[in-house]
Amino acid sequence: MTRIPSIMSAALAGYPKSSKCISRRCLHSGSYDVAVVGGGIVGLATARELILRHPNLTFAVLEKEKELALHQSGHNSGVIHSGIYYTPGSLKARLCVRGATLAYEYCEKKGIPYKRCGKLIVAVGREEIPRLKALYERGLKNNVRDLSLVDSKGIREREPYCRGLMALDSPYTGIVDWRIVALRYGKDFVEAGGTVATEFEATDIASVMESPTGSTEGMKYPIAIRSSKGDEVRCRYVLTCGGLYSDRLSQISGCNPEPRIVPFRGDYLVLKPEKHYLVRGNIYPVPDPRFPFLGVHFTPRMDGSVWLGPNAVLAFKREGYQVYDFNIRDFSDALSFRGLQRLVMKNMVYGMGEMYRGLFISAQVKILQKFIPELSPSDVLRGPSGVRAQALDHEGNLVDDFVFDGGVWEEGSRVLHVRNAPSPAATSSLAIAEMIADEVEKRFNSEPFSEAVMTSITYIYIHQMVLMLVKNKGKNKILLRDFTNFSG
Repeated sequence: MTRIPSIMSAALAGYPKSSKCISRRCLHSGSYDVAVVGGGIVGLATARELILRHPNLTFAVLEKEKELALHQSGHNSGVIHSGIYYTPGSLKARLCVRGATLAYEYCEKKGIPYKRCGKLIVAVGREEIPRLKALYERGLKNNVRDLSLVDSKGIREREPYCRGLMALDSPYTGIVDWRIVALRYGKDFVEAGGTVATEFEATDIASVMESPTGSTEGMKYPIAIRSSKGDEVRCRYVLTCGGLYSDRLSQISGCNPEPRIVPFRGDYLVLKPEKHYLVRGNIYPVPDPRFPFLGVHFTPRMDGSVWLGPNAVLAFKREGYQVYDFNIRDFSDALSFRGLQRLVMKNMVYGMGEMYRGLFISAQVKILQKFIPELSPSDVLRGPSGVRAQALDHEGNLVDDFVFDGGVWEEGSRVLHVRNAPSPAATSSLAIAEMIADEVEKRFNSEPFSEAVMTSITYIYIHQMVLMLVKNKGKNKILLRDFTNFSG
């Protein structure tokens, strides 16, 4: 059995210490072409993609925590999804299918441990079979690899302790530690010349009318990002990937408060080690369209443990992983939002059930026993929790698509907010990064952005020409003529 510490050490061998935490003093007068606010898996993947596309520009990732990828990127089920659930032809379907392929290729290339352990979506009632068959057709249309429908005998062959009438078998589904993947994205970014600044909580993004103190560069960097500790970073362009705080970051630059982020906590149970034999791969329920969330499932982990769950209940704090974690602003923002009120009214019975199962292990186990009858409450312990950044509109609908926004003030065209990157964002992270990078280039493909690229290229060219002139002591008239024509 492979343990997480050894996996983490292997994956992060050689990770630059400077990328983990850069001193606030060094950041006080930092200036960059592009600053990415948010050091989660989407922000890091996008920063990596951008710097690989534009190596002549300067980039910084600004993260409010002491380390990268601590929240949604480090508190998730660890599944590499195959793309079964999503509407054929939709952006989510395309990104997930491509993202899974890129994720496997990336893990192979970087030596990141993963397991392609597969997934069964199991129908335990006859009323679920038509929905299961529809999922199968949907998966085929999405070009998900190696899908098949299996009967009860096929279920037992794959999962000896699982019971069901029919299942959708997805052998291409896998597991990985997504935080390790995210940190490796960060390592790629730093090795390509990027700067990672931790403990930088962005509280203000504003247009500035004067150069930084001591700067001779004029208004080359017209955007200032200020932190809660008084630091300031200047840049030409800003991209925010704020996850649980994406709505608040966008409101800083005057954007619409909706869609609003409402935090939902998911609590997992874990199988006791002596019961790990009950589960080989991922076991999922058939989604019920009446309810907003997927439902509990069985998920093996890279460290050999098995997670069961999660439920879905309102979190009283955006980063509240414990039942009693509470933040007055987060709580009041959520409860006063009309969208959440309408969601609750539409799903009152479901929500009460989720809360009840979160309090009583036996109630959660009763649901899980539909799939593995041998499971008992004594076989499980309370496990970790995660918080999902769920975007809601004013009508109480889950926002299930990507949402981009910009600033509304004078320099607003230089700001792009990724307000919603819906699940499965980790699986799709490299594909999402390609899409966001395309969006960045499209939105910032104005004269100033083009100028930023050309300025960097021009600087490198002139620098090389000067070195050659010095080396030739100014005697090469042809070289001098070329230099004069280019720079003049």
